Amino acid sequence: MKSIGYAYVVGDLLHKGHRLHLKNCKALCDVLIVGVLSEKAVNEKKPSPIQSLADRIEAVADLKYVDCTICQDTYSPLDNCMALKPDILFESSSHATMPANNFMKSIGNQVIVMPYYSEESSTAIKEKIRNAKKNDASKPSA
Repeated sequence: MKSIGYAYVVGDLLHKGHRLHLKNCKALCDVLIVGVLSEKAVNEKKPSPIQSLADRIEAVADLKYVDCTICQDTYSPLDNCMALKPDILFESSSHATMPANNFMKSIGNQVIVMPYYSEESSTAIKEKIRNAKKNDASKPSA
């Protein structure tokens, strides 16, 4: 029987950290389902993403190690885990304790905490872009 893994991301400005995380998750299961957080879900903890949910879902789905993408409408993956009952929930070490962990354990399934790639961050990329724009705006025109 094939093992099903569930991971989740915001997926705004996909970067090396996203790709490594999902590639490593896929290496530990046969089928990888990835929840892409809705704007409502993102806003529970972070600023709104730049890209639309549809664009983010498509970008994540295009990754070769992702078998399926779905919307995750809360920051916690609990609702999707209750509906899907994956064999493995992949959590990030940046927030390793989530309500879904207890659910997964209660049904005898696994939670694997994956490393968070702090050097890779959509927020940091957005900040670099903002700073570059500010620097360009402050330069005198020729």
